[in-house]
Amino acid sequence: MKSIVAALIDWPERVAAHLAWLGPLVARITVGWVFLWAGWGKLGAMPQVIENFRGWGVPSPEILAPFVSGLEFVGGILLLLGLFTRLFAAPLIVVMIVAIKSALWEQVDSLESLLGLGEFAYLAIFLWLSTAGPGAVSLDYLLQRSVRTPAR
Repeated sequence: MKSIVAALIDWPERVAAHLAWLGPLVARITVGWVFLWAGWGKLGAMPQVIENFRGWGVPSPEILAPFVSGLEFVGGILLLLGLFTRLFAAPLIVVMIVAIKSALWEQVDSLESLLGLGEFAYLAIFLWLSTAGPGAVSLDYLLQRSVRTPAR
């Protein structure tokens, strides 16, 4: 049993430790790029976005549509940079929950259909980024390193 654990768990864990920076970077680039352009598109079509929000039953669409569009745009840029990652990933989780509930809920008839939604995948990535952080290839990481005092 010890050799199985060593070969199938310990060794991959040691290899993965060298690539720990890669997962958060790819996740941030993926959702950052998507949400940067989604937010930009919504900001450029605000009357239609407000009408969509109204049709989905989102309260105060005149306020929430510009807010969500700006959050997606600015959040997308900051996620690409890895700046204030946890701060922006958390509200984007709420945006995905509201999007699923208001615009897509009629499509959900099973756990499989819920988990198959792209918005649910984004929600999962935002949840991971908000708890695990942006990784070592990020401005958050560089800022934290720059203000830490060395141990004596």
